[in-house]
Amino acid sequence: MKLIIAITGSSGSIYAKVLMDRLVQLQSQWEKVGVVLSDNAVINWNLEIGEEDFSKYPFDFYKKNDFYAPFASGSAKYNTMIVCPCSMGTLSRIATGISNDLVTRAADVVLKERRRLILVTRDTPLSLIHINNMKAVTESGGIICPASPSFYSRPTTVAEIAGTVVDRVLDLAGFQQQVYRWGEMDDQ
Repeated sequence: MKLIIAITGSSGSIYAKVLMDRLVQLQSQWEKVGVVLSDNAVINWNLEIGEEDFSKYPFDFYKKNDFYAPFASGSAKYNTMIVCPCSMGTLSRIATGISNDLVTRAADVVLKERRRLILVTRDTPLSLIHINNMKAVTESGGIICPASPSFYSRPTTVAEIAGTVVDRVLDLAGFQQQVYRWGEMDDQ
């Protein structure tokens, strides 16, 4: 699988970090991972995570305006794109087809090629504009996966709480993983 990870400026950098950490663990299931961060994503990552050492990840990182990135074209055959977290501004641009940076261009390509687009939205409350944009993306074939954690598995750390969302995202993306499954755990 060839995968695109876009990290945008919504609060919730922990989701992106846990996602990338999990992908390292699932390395045998992907061929390439391309990552692009918006300017605000970098600001929020530094604010929320406190470190910016992306070199530890075995992924290809691209600048937000690098339209020469392979996934800026459908011919590169990237199967899935995950925008995590997805800001409402990014959602809006994707929903209306505005491809003004690599994140929105890649999402546009994924949708036009009828591939998998997963937006991990992280904002509350939602306005009718947000809801209509989510509807437009869904009608275009995208998947809206709000960063709404579950607590069945009794997570005890922030990373474990974020992991409940990331596990769902990875399931939606088609990864095989050993995670908590409702009704499959005896003494939970």
